[in-house]
Amino acid sequence: MPVNKSSSERLLKTARGQIDGILKMVEDGRYCMDIANQLLSLEAIIKKCRREVLQNHLRTCVKDAKNEKDLDQKIDELIRVLEKLD
Repeated sequence: MPVNKSSSERLLKTARGQIDGILKMVEDGRYCMDIANQLLSLEAIIKKCRREVLQNHLRTCVKDAKNEKDLDQKIDELIRVLEKLD
């Protein structure tokens, strides 16, 4: 769990609100570029939240690994997530 849980929660709640707003824009037939700009804003919030979670993983889970096997496992988990990034 992220050390700064309140920050992650705030970001995710903001993202949820943006999704609802974007969905309403689509339903209302709003201008495509306005929708695209809101989608970019949503992506930025999600990336920021992901960055916070991954930073926390490094500062806690990886740092607190009990032995080399645990450390290797935590590093492998991080690598698998990083490989999924575009």
